[in-house]
Amino acid sequence: MLRSPGKVLQVLGIAILLVPCAIKSPGQSNSSPINTRGSAQTSKPGLTFVVRDTDLQTPVTVIAYGDMRFTNPSALPAANVTARRALVARIAQERPDALLLNGDLTMHGGDQADYAIYQTETKAWRDAHLRIFPALGNHEFANCAVQQCLQNWWNTFPELKGHRWYSAQLGTKLYVIALDSNDSLLPGSPQQRWLEAKIDSLPNTVEFVWITMHHEPVGDVQVGADDNPRPNEMALADLLKRKNLKSKARFVVVAGHIHNYERFEQDGVVYLVSGGGGAPQQTIARVPTDLYRANSYPNFHYLKFVVQGDELDATMCRLADPDSFVWEVKDTFKVQAKTNTSAKSAKTD
Repeated sequence: MLRSPGKVLQVLGIAILLVPCAIKSPGQSNSSPINTRGSAQTSKPGLTFVVRDTDLQTPVTVIAYGDMRFTNPSALPAANVTARRALVARIAQERPDALLLNGDLTMHGGDQADYAIYQTETKAWRDAHLRIFPALGNHEFANCAVQQCLQNWWNTFPELKGHRWYSAQLGTKLYVIALDSNDSLLPGSPQQRWLEAKIDSLPNTVEFVWITMHHEPVGDVQVGADDNPRPNEMALADLLKRKNLKSKARFVVVAGHIHNYERFEQDGVVYLVSGGGGAPQQTIARVPTDLYRANSYPNFHYLKFVVQGDELDATMCRLADPDSFVWEVKDTFKVQAKTNTSAKSAKTD
């Protein structure tokens, strides 16, 4: 059990421990520039939630996905409402230990009615007492000034008030870092410095780190598209390349923004695009390094990770038919802890 000092908060009905980090940070559409002004996180300590091992299920399950675009059901083609609601219901039935939302929760962050629809349509999550860890997307900054957008966000997630990025420790082996890719991740930026310090101070017991964010650091580059990986997120990939050489943990990055599913492994880091939450799906030409080769479309889906000893069993659960609620397992893969890899290497030697 973790014995860090802190304050117990309720996140959607689940008691977790809030630990102020000792490190301090100084302080919108597809093609909009990174927001480097009006950041509300300029001098506050990092925010870390802690869930004790005894409060987790066996085996631990984590679900991640994004691009739901909760908005008025009549606002078509903003989202496939049938698929969006089917995903919410299915995830509630899964009852994961943590649910990571990688952005574009709403269609327009400036419309409080969109957040009200999110609350209404996800009542099953609160009834199931799910722990929800959201990340900001570009649509959270649509139709409002930055400060008003953030206020709407924090009104919905008051435990995050004043913070655009934060972390969560799930027991002794698992960690979650939620980033805001609308703000700078470039070297020297407050968020990048906070992230680097967070990675450097990970407990030695941590084996897996999920990084949830909206814009993808690695993806299927499309000729002439305006939503390809940007220098801002590519800087994160550069950082993880360096940190992966020294860290004892395996990094799994789950982004969205692209309304489809993609899977890569680069420099020892797993990069996933999970944008199948309900937003209109995009066709993509898959590059050779994309490990997902199926021709399925549309890919309304969520990602499910089950911790089995020293590895993650990962599944892409696809809504094969939104009208008849038929589900299928469309992709599976494993992520091995570095301790597992080292042990196998030692046996081989």
